[in-house]
Amino acid sequence: MSLIKLEDVGLKFHVRRAGRVSLKDYLLHGMFRRSKRNSFEVQALEHVNLTVDEGARLGIVGHNGAGKSTLLKLLAGVYPPTTGRRVVNGRISSLFEIALGFEPDANGWENIAYRGYLQGETPRSIRAKIEPIAEFSELGDFLNMPVRYYSSGMKVRLAFSIATSIEPEILIVDEVLSAGDMAFQNKARERIKTLMSAARAVIIVSHDMKALELLCESIIWLDHGKIQAIGPPEDIIKSYTRQQNQSKEKRQAA
Repeated sequence: MSLIKLEDVGLKFHVRRAGRVSLKDYLLHGMFRRSKRNSFEVQALEHVNLTVDEGARLGIVGHNGAGKSTLLKLLAGVYPPTTGRRVVNGRISSLFEIALGFEPDANGWENIAYRGYLQGETPRSIRAKIEPIAEFSELGDFLNMPVRYYSSGMKVRLAFSIATSIEPEILIVDEVLSAGDMAFQNKARERIKTLMSAARAVIIVSHDMKALELLCESIIWLDHGKIQAIGPPEDIIKSYTRQQNQSKEKRQAA
């Protein structure tokens, strides 16, 4: 059964140019009409066809700016497609930008409850999860402090611990395997494995190629918003890494 299907999907962003509109531009293009020269279009994704079946464990690789996170957000429903069709059969749980949205003046305990509610928890369900979340974060007495005094690493630890307390159906993950120090990253990887085993399908983006080989059964290679290839992790990662090394050598030789 197909849980997610993208049919010839494209996504465009209208981007406003930086800087102020000059008086000349303002007068030439009409005092009450926005200048067309003041914005432009970015084709973020183009002709994307993808089927995510029951049991899929799918990874996504690509250079910075290839559209990996954008594709995940489109799959999760954050961005609607500009063209084409997106069909979803199931409830999506997404893990990206997990460190955003903390209440800085609230302490760690209060933020666990607050973020839990945002994830759809009820007061009863989050009460049952507070202690396991706190224990996994390893923050101890720091949970009594306002989050504004946390280091970035502490915030990521807490955010990851809260975000991964879900019971996912379709799990979408973006670069959360780099949470905290090396010991915590190992814990994070094991937690993701547990979530993946419970989910009906998983889609994950990471720059950690070894993790993708271990966690995924198939890899998408995304290049400038287009799917370059889909195949077994070992084959795709080898081809992608070779292409990246060749590009690096060309830049160094130029």
